[in-house]
Amino acid sequence: MKRKILIIDDDADLSMIVQDMLEDYGYEVVMALSAEQAYRQLEHDSFHLILLDINLPGSTGFEVCRELRNFSTVPVIFVSARTSEDDRVTGLDIGGDDYLAKPYSLRELLSRVNSLIRRTYGFAEKTEEYCFGKQGEYRLSVQNRILIRESAEGSQEQISLSLKEFDLLSYLAAHRGESISKETLLREIWGAFSEVESSTVAVHIRWLREKLEHNPSKPELIQTVWGVGYRLL
Repeated sequence: MKRKILIIDDDADLSMIVQDMLEDYGYEVVMALSAEQAYRQLEHDSFHLILLDINLPGSTGFEVCRELRNFSTVPVIFVSARTSEDDRVTGLDIGGDDYLAKPYSLRELLSRVNSLIRRTYGFAEKTEEYCFGKQGEYRLSVQNRILIRESAEGSQEQISLSLKEFDLLSYLAAHRGESISKETLLREIWGAFSEVESSTVAVHIRWLREKLEHNPSKPELIQTVWGVGYRLL
């Protein structure tokens, strides 16, 4: 699975150069030229890392970071021409994970991105294939976005899922056995600034149960943890 990076910077030319470089090294990159554009992106998607400029049209990177930290722990690297000690301290104190002064070399930026990704998500990618179910009959491939159910006789069936159904099931599978709150699922699947209601999670869980459970009205695979959220067994 490609790690997804959001660049929030009003310098379009520089952002495109950085985007090309990061994509050459296997990252998926999205650009936002203002705080407003960034919020719209965050409403509809989630990211593994954010590169954040301080001087933005109508806002500042500091304001974006403060707002972001109300919802998410996604790693943030401040990249700015503002190099004073006060700016660096402020950026780190409000939730930034690193601070890189402009102008910077692309090589150093890549090194800092790789380092922060490793520290946050581990040196090795987690397995991209998950097995679950009472007999391990379900096999989910994140990279290929395929869900297979194997019968006791050995036959296989591919189960069709919508994009959000697949992302939701993938997250539950990656945290199998853990009780995951609706708020966490909303943030991780629909984005930190998503305005969708928490009932959206319940609806998608119901759809998944209808496709996976032997008896959706008495779910055994995707359990409701009352007062918390859901757990995949």
